[in-house]
Amino acid sequence: MEHGYGSVFRNRKLLVDVLAIFFGIGTWLGVNGTFIQLPLLVNEAPEGWSLPSYLSIMVQLGNLGPLLYTTIQKYSPWKLNDGYTIHGVLAVGSISCLLTAFFYNKTAVVAGQEHSVALFILTIFTALNACTSSVLFMPYMGRFKEQYMITYFIGEGLSGLLPSVTALVQGIGETARCVQVNVTESGTPIYEQQKVPPLFDTKIFFLILFGLMVASYIGYTLLNALPQARREYAEVTVSDGNKYVYAQDDNQPRLQQLSRAQYAALLLLMFFISFFANGIFGSIQSYSSAPYGTQAYHLSATLSVIANPLACFMAMFLHFTSLRIIYALSTLAALLTSYVFTTAVLSPYPPLYDETLGMVLVVTAWTLLVGIVSYTKLGITTVMRAQGGQSLVWVGAITQLGSAFGAVAIFFAINYTRYFNAATSQC
Repeated sequence: MEHGYGSVFRNRKLLVDVLAIFFGIGTWLGVNGTFIQLPLLVNEAPEGWSLPSYLSIMVQLGNLGPLLYTTIQKYSPWKLNDGYTIHGVLAVGSISCLLTAFFYNKTAVVAGQEHSVALFILTIFTALNACTSSVLFMPYMGRFKEQYMITYFIGEGLSGLLPSVTALVQGIGETARCVQVNVTESGTPIYEQQKVPPLFDTKIFFLILFGLMVASYIGYTLLNALPQARREYAEVTVSDGNKYVYAQDDNQPRLQQLSRAQYAALLLLMFFISFFANGIFGSIQSYSSAPYGTQAYHLSATLSVIANPLACFMAMFLHFTSLRIIYALSTLAALLTSYVFTTAVLSPYPPLYDETLGMVLVVTAWTLLVGIVSYTKLGITTVMRAQGGQSLVWVGAITQLGSAFGAVAIFFAINYTRYFNAATSQC
């Protein structure tokens, strides 16, 4: 563990930090925003509450982006320039958010059934931006000094937090009110749940996301062009599009080179972390926390989203590159994963579901789990960056592979098995 409170701000340029954060915001902003807006989208979509499963498949189709990119870089004699390619990817993400604002509720008949075709197509393009960022944006940040990788990850964490905050302002997370609508003959009041209308509609929400994507695009443009930013490059040689070789006098803490077994172990660990964190956690969180009450569900969802960028911010002060720490944190994350998975499978009656202690435990577990996973992913990325070559590209590719496998696995587990049963809230 490396502590350096005084040197944390001394060896960096604040401008580059800010631009790296804005660059990171443009990674998963559109995809996160689409899923956060689901409580309103399902009210207009002909698919109803089966819409999330359709969108999950559309997001996986976005993996065609990183697949095409890595194929070209590996087999084509003409290598893509990372800098120019990122411009195109961010432009696609920005335009997708803009078009979603105006066409999200446009439907068409496919195979005799009405479907949200426009939303499906636009989600694929939004996912192209998000999925490709794993193999393109992160390796690009490898040309900067090591400390800027941390602020990039803070921005990536904010790509989930900012849509959540916007949705909270919109009013999506507000609890439905129980309103008396009638009285029985015996005088017993009859209640029904009535949702509070949002402060603004889905169109405004996606226009806000479009504004954030434009800000991310501007941030990257300045990061790529400003001389002040270029002076913060590491001493690195980039060849064949995205192969990095770092000089020994980089003025950065030098990390030992990994053995083949250690290298493979870290990639395998990143696969399983992504399998659960990116592929499964989002789908089971409601099953895990909703049985403890609406407040527990909203707290776990909100605090876990905050835990991501907060963990990356802490890494600026508590930086680590020790494999032992990575393995120890991974073990702790595995234990927490076992707990939240158990509560999800046992829904709607998990342990202590009617106790305040149960609510405290599940909210704490989700918050710690997401924070530890984010902290561990950053540690693995930092170690792999120091290995040079195409290590960061491999990390990004493995991340997407694990995420895809996790999403497909949980899609079938939720929709085609009886392991997961949703808790219902009643008046």
